Amino acid sequence: MAEDKDQRTEAPSGRRLEKARQEEGQVPQSRELATFALLIASGAGLWAMGSHLMGYLSNMMTQGLVFERALAFDDPFLVIRRFYLLASNTLLEFLPFMLLLVIVILWSPSLVGGWVFSLKRLTFNFGALNPLAGLARMFSLKGFVELGKATLKAILVGVMAAFVIWHNRGVFFDLAKEPLRMGLAHLGHMMAVSFLEIVGSMLLIVAVDIPYQKWDYKDKLKMTKDEVKQENKEDNGSPEVKGKIRQMQREMARRRMMAEIPKADVVVTNPTHYAVALRYQENMGAPKIVASGAHLLAGRIREIAEENSIPILEAPPLARALYFNAEVGDEIPEALYAAVAEVLAYVYQLKRGMHAQLPVNLPVPRELDPGASE
Repeated sequence: MAEDKDQRTEAPSGRRLEKARQEEGQVPQSRELATFALLIASGAGLWAMGSHLMGYLSNMMTQGLVFERALAFDDPFLVIRRFYLLASNTLLEFLPFMLLLVIVILWSPSLVGGWVFSLKRLTFNFGALNPLAGLARMFSLKGFVELGKATLKAILVGVMAAFVIWHNRGVFFDLAKEPLRMGLAHLGHMMAVSFLEIVGSMLLIVAVDIPYQKWDYKDKLKMTKDEVKQENKEDNGSPEVKGKIRQMQREMARRRMMAEIPKADVVVTNPTHYAVALRYQENMGAPKIVASGAHLLAGRIREIAEENSIPILEAPPLARALYFNAEVGDEIPEALYAAVAEVLAYVYQLKRGMHAQLPVNLPVPRELDPGASE
């Protein structure tokens, strides 16, 4: 039983995932996706900007190696300034391409786990230097999966490269017949296309790696049954505490209800099973129930009513209908207006010292009285 409790068999909760993300800096990551995106961006960038960059490099070599001999001897810092100028211009020319790569590097991780920054990931981990832990990782499920991905990647890239070379074998030989400038341009274009085709074969690895990384991430964060119970207690409170709070709330509500009984006009009883206290004032839309109870609580309501000289009327059908169809603080159901009106008329006559006839056969709808069929 203890081993079952220690087994991590439960899916991670939202709180556990958020804690791993915000506090520990753990998010699902796919290195294959980042590598694929970077290579594709590099190939696409060279394809789009390659001609311009090659032309600039050619002009740079021409300008950089040509300068007047007399100026070189007159100004010993000419070479340094010329080198600084060429380096600055080269950096500016390659800046769009480098910015493209930086954007891809920062953007690709967000495709799987999103961006996250945690100082905990920057702390030094001495456990990573343990050779036994390293061996355990090598022969773990993740280690075999990584080995399988590397093998599959090598096979795919090798097969695709062989296919591209074989498919373009005739074009490679024809390059020797073209003029130098045209041949170089054609070669650059063909290399860029071939590079994109070969890298594109890695898309299959990415399609397999992303679902696996998400599964592996949640599998590592699985929780034990005790952890789930403890988290539920922290989030929702202990059942014992919640039960105590509900008990206290019921007790407070009962005390407030008992305090309202002396203000009631009449208490309708079953006579022993149910008791309902009613009150009516001119500013009310309809009579309201100020107290309601069954069995022992009904007896307590009757006692308080007798202590405060509140009239008590035995009308079982009406008492049951009021108890089961309205809550404390509610107005009485509209279907019981006529019956309650007769009761209140009887009570008002008693208070004025008039001769009052005890109401019998009150008009209580059978569908509102649970005991009508008895």
